[in-house]
Amino acid sequence: MTGPAEKTRLDKWLWQARFFKTRAIAARLAGGGRIRVNGARIEKPAHQVAPGDVLTFPQARRVRVVRILALGERRGPAPEARALYEDMTEDAPENDVPRAPRYEGKGRPTKRDRRKLDRNDPGALD
Repeated sequence: MTGPAEKTRLDKWLWQARFFKTRAIAARLAGGGRIRVNGARIEKPAHQVAPGDVLTFPQARRVRVVRILALGERRGPAPEARALYEDMTEDAPENDVPRAPRYEGKGRPTKRDRRKLDRNDPGALD
């Protein structure tokens, strides 16, 4: 072999760039049509990607947009993986993310408190 290929599988690149813990998770996301390459919806994990392609995919609670800069030869350490892409995701402030209502830890909630939590009242548990 004379060097890395010009193109590689989408699921393999996502795994090498450390976006997903396993290649199977990356393949499941790609196979489910949840990833876009250059704006086109992809439904096969074996789709070939190359440097210059722009990927859009969900990760945790946000949507990531990355441009592929290079293809990896292996799944290496994190600094090596960060060199494979340019992150173009717009950072959303943390306080804009809606949070689930939380009980404040003053013992076990009563039935009335539980109903207030379930109703998602803004004044619950004052």
